[in-house]
Amino acid sequence: MSSDMPQVFGIFSVGIVLVFIAGLYCLIATSNLIRALIGLELLTKAVTLFIILTGYVTGRVALAQALAITLIVIEVVVIAVAVGVIVCVFRHNKSVDGKLLRNIKG
Repeated sequence: MSSDMPQVFGIFSVGIVLVFIAGLYCLIATSNLIRALIGLELLTKAVTLFIILTGYVTGRVALAQALAITLIVIEVVVIAVAVGVIVCVFRHNKSVDGKLLRNIKG
């Protein structure tokens, strides 16, 4: 471990926090399901980057890579299912507005 690790962690963590905040804002502020899905994608990318950064700083790069690959696989499955749900909502409502989902009855 070199002496510049705290500086590297600080610089990259600021960028990761900005990506996380952008994803959270995108997820909360919109009712469009596509934009919410993009926000969810940004959130998971920020978490993946943070896992890789902490693995680099602590010296456990192999563990961080294994966790990041596992997270990416889970993320792909979640995004694929969410896109399927959005396509079904669009076919039913002819819109991807999340507010219209409140009127759907099972």
